[in-house]
Amino acid sequence: MTEHPNFSADPGVVDADELRAEVRAKYADVAIQPTGDFHFHTGRFVADRCRYAPAEIDALPARAVESFAGVANPFELRRPERGERVVDLGAGAGLDSILAARAVGSEGYVVGVDMTPAMSTKARRAAADAGLTNVEFCEGFIEDLPVTDGWADVVTANGVINLAPDKPAVFAEAFRVLRPGGVLQFADIANGRPVPAEAQRHIDLWTA
Repeated sequence: MTEHPNFSADPGVVDADELRAEVRAKYADVAIQPTGDFHFHTGRFVADRCRYAPAEIDALPARAVESFAGVANPFELRRPERGERVVDLGAGAGLDSILAARAVGSEGYVVGVDMTPAMSTKARRAAADAGLTNVEFCEGFIEDLPVTDGWADVVTANGVINLAPDKPAVFAEAFRVLRPGGVLQFADIANGRPVPAEAQRHIDLWTA
């Protein structure tokens, strides 16, 4: 893989632990107070803007929808198929994981990974509200997934890779857990220009 000059933060510039703490605090707020004053949209409004099918969103538990903060619909070009095993990076309150669990059916399985305990708790409750037994939510970093090698048919993410300080590690983990021929599909925010070191040091800008 050829690394773009701005593909990842310079490890000497940004403190990964400080960044994670800031991101975790921000998204804990989204989990607990989803109608709060954030610099990004949340809930049904953004789900509609991301072009999810209204009927699918209507059928989801309110917990999963109200704290949704994605940037697009990663399943718009390819839906998970029945029997597939899916890993959802940065699963948040579980909207994409629950949609995937319904798509793969009882023969498949979904693992959602998120580093924010409040989000994982909310996602578990949403899955229980939906009556699903083929999805679980684990706390962990997307740079160090709690999933065995080659387990997944699909790895997906929605607006979270941009928040990771070590993006090459995220992609390396995604390919580690994917089976040969598996699918990586994600939606995210990209910047085509190098970010100055002084901006990388500004932790607030990572979640701005």
